[in-house]
Amino acid sequence: MSWSAARMTERLSTPRKRPCAAVILGAGKGERLKSSLPKVMHLVAGRTLIRHVLRETAKLKPARTVVVIGPGMDDLAREVAPLETIVQKKPRGTGDAVKAARDALKGFAGDVLLIYGDNPFISEETLRALLDRRSAKDDPAVVAVGFRPADPLRYGRLVADRKGRLQRIIEFKDASDKEKKIGLCNSGVMAADGRRLFALLDAIKNDNAAGEYYLTDLVKAARAARFNCAAIERPAEEFIGIDTRAQLALAEAHMQSRLRRAAMEGGATLTDPATVYLSADTKLGRDVVIGPNVVFGPGVTVHDGAEILPFCHIEGAVIGRGARIGPFARLRPGTKIGRDAHIGNYVEVKNAILEDGVKANHLTYIGDARIGAKTNVGAGTITVNYDGFGKYVTEIGRGVSIGSNTALIAPIKIGDGAIVGAGSVVTTNVPADALRLERSQQTTVEGWAAKFRHRRARETGKTPVKAKG
Repeated sequence: MSWSAARMTERLSTPRKRPCAAVILGAGKGERLKSSLPKVMHLVAGRTLIRHVLRETAKLKPARTVVVIGPGMDDLAREVAPLETIVQKKPRGTGDAVKAARDALKGFAGDVLLIYGDNPFISEETLRALLDRRSAKDDPAVVAVGFRPADPLRYGRLVADRKGRLQRIIEFKDASDKEKKIGLCNSGVMAADGRRLFALLDAIKNDNAAGEYYLTDLVKAARAARFNCAAIERPAEEFIGIDTRAQLALAEAHMQSRLRRAAMEGGATLTDPATVYLSADTKLGRDVVIGPNVVFGPGVTVHDGAEILPFCHIEGAVIGRGARIGPFARLRPGTKIGRDAHIGNYVEVKNAILEDGVKANHLTYIGDARIGAKTNVGAGTITVNYDGFGKYVTEIGRGVSIGSNTALIAPIKIGDGAIVGAGSVVTTNVPADALRLERSQQTTVEGWAAKFRHRRARETGKTPVKAKG
């Protein structure tokens, strides 16, 4: 049998006019992952598996999107909201899961995409190619997506006749020796004619050892009804199976490789790419420089020319043009760093706005705050924002100097141009251009330390340490 790549990736020359819908299968428990989470709720690059799928599906602007979930999967329903969710009450196979969407797709006569929610690498291009093949003149009732993995042993095979028409999908364990030599494997992703889909699903039998209705038998049912079926071939990297924690880790590594490559192609410098971890939504501008061992959580935007030094952890933050972060800095959600600002080593910022040119270079915590442009925050400064009951805001004006080892007890306001002396505990507002200073009276007692050491030596029997050589 010969598969023509051109035939299998056939696309219509005219724009699609037929609407499409999507059924996303997310009811799997992922028992091999040994987790209380639904399988599709596990993360790759900071985004749930099903969110990756929905993001690509949404690019097609489907008329309807339905997510099939299992009983008690309330977290999953919230994750995909406001999309409609349908509960598959009993785990009776993938074919039965699609049946659960019957009422949601009632009267829909377009093309229906059938997609597994644990497939984070599926692309818009593949889904469009699938729909285009469904629209071809030979009017296939079902179109399946095939791929050629490096190790095909555990996958089902797509079996076609001499003309390349898909005849059936056969599981590896049921395949003959000849069928096992077929290189094209089943991805599980399909498109079907919405007018015929549910009648074909009703024709599927559950006469197998598991007593389940398999979606792969949709092709068999369509051929029995004398409908054409077809297949397209897409890149194997889009169909990495995720059934175990080890496979989840491999998927993460593959996604990170994709994201790093895209970041560098977009104009960012990653000095040691293998040690930088990005989220699926990380946005890096041109001429951004990322040092080794930097981790980006979800929701980060870094503007042009900023530099992230080694060993930083950043999530939910916006970093302005030309800013310098780290090393060993932590930016938490709600943080906005202005142009040319400096955030240095062992500085943590949470839910705070630091305007252009602010510097906080050492050992500082800034939380629930707004800091005006060109302000300098000394080492050891803390915004004391929590009293055990509520969070309170610290407002610091422009051009302020905050001395080292200062505690700012929120809620509090520091006016423009003010200076706060080192070691101060500030509990009330400071006017603009004022000096706020807290100093306890210092007393010196000559010779006291030597006398103390000798007294303790007599009491303990230990030899006192000599203060001078």
